[in-house]
Amino acid sequence: MLTLAIQLLDTDLPTPTYAHAGDAGLDLYARIDTEIPSAGGRVLVPTGVAIALPQGCAGFVLPRSGLALKFGITVANAPGLIDGGYRDELKVILLNTDPNSPYQVHRGDRIAQLVIQKVETVNLNFVSTLGDSDRGIGGFGSSGR
Repeated sequence: MLTLAIQLLDTDLPTPTYAHAGDAGLDLYARIDTEIPSAGGRVLVPTGVAIALPQGCAGFVLPRSGLALKFGITVANAPGLIDGGYRDELKVILLNTDPNSPYQVHRGDRIAQLVIQKVETVNLNFVSTLGDSDRGIGGFGSSGR
């Protein structure tokens, strides 16, 4: 199990937590009250926490399925990538896909999930051609519906 260093920038908010044993995502909470306008409105919502990722890891901010289904609220750049050297407050770009209704975010609302994963860095090997594969260069949607 990895250990994640976390700094609480707002100690009045709930701390990030797993809702259930075995969950992959830690719930992140809104630090502010705000409204996300309908039809593509976007708002940057601070979470009140900063983290120091372990070496070889990255953080991924993902939408909450309940907000997406019930209200059309998602993470605009999902998944939001947190690189290992980032130390500032985690902030979430929330997007309202509902065509008609704005969405009220209240301080302390669960707004997104944070997943920590090990990642590899690669050395680039520039070549003039790539090896063959079963798929080849079929492109997007080439495997059917």
